[in-house]
Amino acid sequence: MKTFHLHLVSDATGETINSVARACLVQFEDWHAVEHVWSMIRTERQIDKVLAGVEANPGVVLFTLVDVKLRDKLQAGCRAAKVACIPVLDPVLGALSGYLHAESRNLPGRQHALDAEYFARIEAMNFTLAHDDGQMTRDIDTADVVLVGVSRTSKTPTCLYLANRGLKAANVPIVPGVKLPPELETLERPLVVGLTNNPDALVALRRNRLRMLNETTETDYTDLDAVKAEIAAARKLFVTRGWSVLDVSRRSIEETAAEIMQLYHERRDSKAAG
Repeated sequence: MKTFHLHLVSDATGETINSVARACLVQFEDWHAVEHVWSMIRTERQIDKVLAGVEANPGVVLFTLVDVKLRDKLQAGCRAAKVACIPVLDPVLGALSGYLHAESRNLPGRQHALDAEYFARIEAMNFTLAHDDGQMTRDIDTADVVLVGVSRTSKTPTCLYLANRGLKAANVPIVPGVKLPPELETLERPLVVGLTNNPDALVALRRNRLRMLNETTETDYTDLDAVKAEIAAARKLFVTRGWSVLDVSRRSIEETAAEIMQLYHERRDSKAAG
């Protein structure tokens, strides 16, 4: 695998620049980036240290600096070193500025301010942890999203991802022979989504889970015919209740969560319009 140096320069925590870098790097499977992370860069002296690092390990520079003087100094230094220097937020900020007919305020770390959105995410995370795997169903109607599905359909990680995006998410497992909580029948506020999976993939996931727990006894939990029946019963339940259904077989957690968020916003906008 070929390698190259990648310098990530931020005037805040570096979360944004890291996310952008990750999203781009996965498109270049034959390359490995040796990352140099420069966070909380807010003075010219710090820029000098960054440039010294770039000179020692020449490579692509991605930055999210908003201070004009610091940007100019970094870009001038990169030109002198003959390395690419890319302001990743500029296209978006420029487009928004043009559309809104307003100038960006250029405040470092603004996206990480402790605002109402931040506290909403914390509240959502606390709610989701308290309502994982069918816990505390008595107030489940206060959730934004409720996921229902058989074992190993990624309910918990998907809920955690949704919570990180500010949605209060609960999940309820479908267990053969066990009645679902009665609260599920009277839900009005939340979007309810049924998650399902390919039987073969589900059996493989369950067997791997049991191996991790040092359990090797074969039961209906990993029997293919039993799993097919389990999934069929779950799908029938979803259709009967009128819940949205998502097959997670070929989806990552992020893709599943993105689809759920789209369904959530469409439902919310439809209610608002109605």
